[in-house]
Amino acid sequence: MCDLPKFDGSEGEYIAPSKEELRNFSELSSLLVDYVQIGNNRRGFIPVSESRMSAPIVLVIDECLDEPHLQHLQSSLHAFVDSLPPITRLGIIFYGRTVSVYDFSEESTASADVLPGDRSPSQESLKALIYGTGIYLSPIHASLPVSHAIFSSLRPFKLNLPEASRDRCLGTAVEVAMPIIQGPSAELSRGFVKRPGGNSRIILCAGGPSTYGPGSVPYSLSHPNYPHMEKMALKWMENLGREAHRCNTVVDILCAGTCPIRVSVLQPLAKASGGVFILHDDFGEAFGVNLQRASTRAAGSHGLLEIRCSDNIFVSQVVGPGEEARTGSQETFKNDEALAIQMLSVEETQSFAVSLETREDIKSDFVYFQFAIQYLNIYRADVSRVITDRLPTIDSVSTYLESVQDEVAAILIAKRTLLRAKDSNDALDMRKMLDERIKDIANKFGSQMIESKLFRFPKELSLLPELLFHLRRGPLLGSILGHEDERSVLRSLFLNASFDLSLRMVAPCCLMHREGGTFEELPAYDLAMQSDAAVVLDHGTDVFIWMGAELADQEGNSAAALAACRTLAEELIEMRFPAPRILAFKEGSSQARYFVSRLIPAHKDPAYEQVCANKVAIYLVPFSVCLSLNLIF
Repeated sequence: MCDLPKFDGSEGEYIAPSKEELRNFSELSSLLVDYVQIGNNRRGFIPVSESRMSAPIVLVIDECLDEPHLQHLQSSLHAFVDSLPPITRLGIIFYGRTVSVYDFSEESTASADVLPGDRSPSQESLKALIYGTGIYLSPIHASLPVSHAIFSSLRPFKLNLPEASRDRCLGTAVEVAMPIIQGPSAELSRGFVKRPGGNSRIILCAGGPSTYGPGSVPYSLSHPNYPHMEKMALKWMENLGREAHRCNTVVDILCAGTCPIRVSVLQPLAKASGGVFILHDDFGEAFGVNLQRASTRAAGSHGLLEIRCSDNIFVSQVVGPGEEARTGSQETFKNDEALAIQMLSVEETQSFAVSLETREDIKSDFVYFQFAIQYLNIYRADVSRVITDRLPTIDSVSTYLESVQDEVAAILIAKRTLLRAKDSNDALDMRKMLDERIKDIANKFGSQMIESKLFRFPKELSLLPELLFHLRRGPLLGSILGHEDERSVLRSLFLNASFDLSLRMVAPCCLMHREGGTFEELPAYDLAMQSDAAVVLDHGTDVFIWMGAELADQEGNSAAALAACRTLAEELIEMRFPAPRILAFKEGSSQARYFVSRLIPAHKDPAYEQVCANKVAIYLVPFSVCLSLNLIF
C-alpha cells in the first residue's frame, strides 16, 4: 500500500496486488524518476540539422594587453581552437576602442569588419553584418587556418597608458556577438523556435575593466561621479545578461592579469545569462584549461525547479543559480503551493541549497518532499526529473542529531552564511557571529563538563566543528584573499557550486605521499608538514603541493615524489570546473604561506592536544530541514 502525498489537494491510496505490479510503477518504487521526451511536438518547432547540432561559440577578446600577457593569451587561444571538435562553429571578435568582427571567408588571412565602440550597434550595421557577404561563424574544420592567423595578428597595446586607463568597449562587443550567434533566425516570428543543442556560448577573455561605451565605468575610482556611473553600468550589464539568457546564450567571463577588473560591474552579465566568472593570475595554463572546459561543458537550458512539501512545511530560502519564476511560467495543480525556480543554466557542476521551516508542530509520522526539474538537454530532449521522498518525524533530540550528515550540514550552513557575507566587512561580522553563537549551541545540544561551566559539543556532530573551523579560517570567510575582487568571485562560485566542489572549498583534503607512490589521507592540520614528506592539499579552487626540506634535498626521491604528487593533483581536478591552480613549493619558501594558512594550526599545542585537537567553534542556523540538490543529467 502506498499513501499518496497531498501535493495537489487530492487524497487517496493505491494498493498494489503484488510486488511485481508495484515495480511497474517507477513513481511508487523509486526515489528518482526521469521522463524524457525525445521528439518535439511543439507547434512551429524547426528542427536543426546534425551539422548544426553543436552550439556555436564566440570568443570576445581584449586587445589592450601588454606583451607578456599577450603571448600567454595567444598560446592559450591557439591550443583552444586545436582542441575543438571539427563541427564546432566559432566566431572571433576583438575589442578595444572599437569592435572588430573577424571574417572567415578570407582563407589564412585575418580580415575584420570594424564597428565603433562608443555606442550600441545600430540595427542597420548589424543587418549589414548578418546579411552581408562575410562569414562570421564557421565550423572549425573549415576555418582552423584562418583562426590561427587571426590570433597571430594580435599586437601589444601601443600607447603609453596604464592598464586601467585603456579604452575597452566590452559591453558593445558582447552586444555585437549576440546577433552574430543568432544569425538571420532572429528575424523569425516569435511563434517559431530554432534552437541548436544546448546553449550558445560567448566566452569573454578580459584583461581589464569596461571603460568605454555602454556599460562602462570611469578609469579612476576617485571620479566624482563614479558611484552613479557604476550603478548605471551594473544595471546595463544585468539587462544585457538577461537578454542573452532570453536568446539561449550563456556569457562566460574569463579574466586574467594584474589590472583590477571591477568584478562588481561585470559579474551581473555572467550571472544573469547563466554563465560563470573566473579570475586568473595570467593567461597561461590554468586560463587555457578553463577556456577549453568552458566551451565543452554540457549545459541544458530552459530549466525550471519546482519544490513541493507537506502542508505544514514551507521553503524559507533557496541558494543557487536561479531566480523565482514568474507567475504563469509553469503548470500548476489544484491548490498547488509549489515554489518554482527558473534555472539560469542546467549543469552538473551546480547545486541548489534549499532551506525549509515548519509552520507549526508536526503531528504526523511522516513528511513529504518532492523536487521536479524540467529542462531541455544538449540533445534537445525535454527532460523532467522527479525526486519524491518521505521522511519520518521524531521527538528525540539525540536521534535528530544522529540523523544530521555533518558534511551536508556544514555546506548548507556555509552557503547561508556566505550569502550574507557580501564583502570583507560582512565576512568579519559573520566570523564574529560564529563566535557569539558558540555558547548558544553548546547550551542547546551539548553536555556540561564536570565541575566546570564549559559545555562539550555533542558527539553526534563530531565532524561538524572541524569543517566549520575551516570555513571560518579559510578563503571564504577568512583573510587569506587580499583583494575584494578575488573574494567576490570565490563567493559567487561557492554559492552555485555542486556539493562535492563546495565541500572541498570549505574543508581541504590533505594527502601525504608515501613510499611506493601511494597516498594517505590525513586531517588538514599543520602537523602533516613533516620535513621528510610531500603533501598534496586539495582546496577546491587551488591544489597545493608542499615538499619538506629534507625530502627536497634528496634529488632522486624528491623528483619522484613531486611527479607522483603532480599526477595525483591532475587526477583530482581532471573534470573540475573551474580548473584549479596547481601550485608547488618547498618548505620555508615564501609561497609556502599559502599552504600553511589553509591548515588548522596545532604545532604549538601541547602534545596531548595535538593528538585530538578539535578546539573549534560550531555554528547552527535556525532552520528545520535543509536539503542539497545536485543537478545531474
